[in-house]
Amino acid sequence: MVDKSTTEMLQQYWLYLIYLLGSVFFIVGLKMLSGPKTARNGNFLAAAGMTIAILGTIFMHKNEDGESIGNYGWIFGGIAIGTVVGWISAKKVKMTAMPQMVSLFNGMGGACAALISLVEFGHMHHDASPATILTIVAGLVIGSISFSGSIIAYAKLQEIMKKTFKLPAQNILTIVLLLSILGLSIYIAIGHPSAALFYTVFVLSLLYGILFVLPIGGADMPVVISLLNSFTGVAAAFGGFLYDNQVMLTGGILVGSAGTLLTILMCNAMNRSLTNVIFGSFGGGSSQGGGDASSFAGGAVKSSTPSDVAILMNYAQKVIVVPGYGLAVAQAQHVIHELEALLEGRGVEVKYAIHPVAGRMPGHMNVLLAESNVAYDKLVEMEEINDQFATTDVVFVVGANDVVNPAARSNPASPIYGMPILNADKARTVIVSKRSMAAGYAGIDNELFYYPNCLMLFGDAKDSITKVVNELKGM
Repeated sequence: MVDKSTTEMLQQYWLYLIYLLGSVFFIVGLKMLSGPKTARNGNFLAAAGMTIAILGTIFMHKNEDGESIGNYGWIFGGIAIGTVVGWISAKKVKMTAMPQMVSLFNGMGGACAALISLVEFGHMHHDASPATILTIVAGLVIGSISFSGSIIAYAKLQEIMKKTFKLPAQNILTIVLLLSILGLSIYIAIGHPSAALFYTVFVLSLLYGILFVLPIGGADMPVVISLLNSFTGVAAAFGGFLYDNQVMLTGGILVGSAGTLLTILMCNAMNRSLTNVIFGSFGGGSSQGGGDASSFAGGAVKSSTPSDVAILMNYAQKVIVVPGYGLAVAQAQHVIHELEALLEGRGVEVKYAIHPVAGRMPGHMNVLLAESNVAYDKLVEMEEINDQFATTDVVFVVGANDVVNPAARSNPASPIYGMPILNADKARTVIVSKRSMAAGYAGIDNELFYYPNCLMLFGDAKDSITKVVNELKGM
């Protein structure tokens, strides 16, 4: 007969095995997310890892007194509510609102990390070691910043508030606030675990998250989303340290490191440093970006018709589509795929040029086009496709603006000067599908629209492309 202690020991070993398996699922799932062909299965695999880790913790974890967690009604009730709300929200969200949902969900992760610290400080602060207190405070600070910052990012993306809003002496104020948070956190950790100071740090951290994101707007939003995502991962990792939970620690480290690397890649894609993104308020400048765009190009805007566009594409050998946020707004991803299939049936080579910061979040265009079953090998990254524009007959820009603006190469006065762009202007003919001449999300004019090889196809993207498809079918 196996005694109680042996049973508990075996149960603990099984729990460690479950945590190891969950960690492996996280790592392999994250690796699979690096490619569009495997991303969907990678997401399912990571979700499976999280599921077994949660169930293992609920049913097999024991505290120091050998007691199980209990409160199963509350736990599974909360899981059920969260699952239903998350499922319905994800099913109903439009592709245009996907960045907002990512920001909102990420904010909820930060809020969970902050709540863990708030609860555990009340349990431990009287007799906990300085290292434990520091772990609790670090989780509180980072989780709170991630939560409030993500909510502000959500409000900006949802257009509830202005894209940019900068207070007088904003940078000085945020630096002073950050130093105050750090100073108080260290003071609490070295032997002064006052509840009043702890909650002061909590409030200051929420305020810092608001001020941190408030002035950032325009084309920097993908960077902000990935940076806040890394904050949430780091906060979760501190929770793993606090509970000595290996799978929570592994998941937090993976999310934190992946978010950090993605942030660096986003900054490199714009040829800017992270400090410049945070303190430069890129995208909030004048609408002209250093001057009237027409004066740089020395040309006038030329309008086109769906019939003209159909003729140009019908006799082209190679067409490159440049998707942007306007494609998502118009929900034109399915009709652009129909156009692609129609052109390929006539022997035209069609590819899609993907800029790293096109849309409102990293990978936005990849997800959008995958929804319409565009073949993964047709989605070509900027570094691979830029040399192909010079040998392309027609470039079809749909809803993109800042990522094809030649001012990034030619106009030192432009706020996007130095940002790597898609070399669409080097093609034989550029067709831009756009509702109007309004500036893009970065708030600056586009020189490309005035180039002699550029034609503007004004109107709703879905309606315009549908007309082009119908013209092609009639040829």
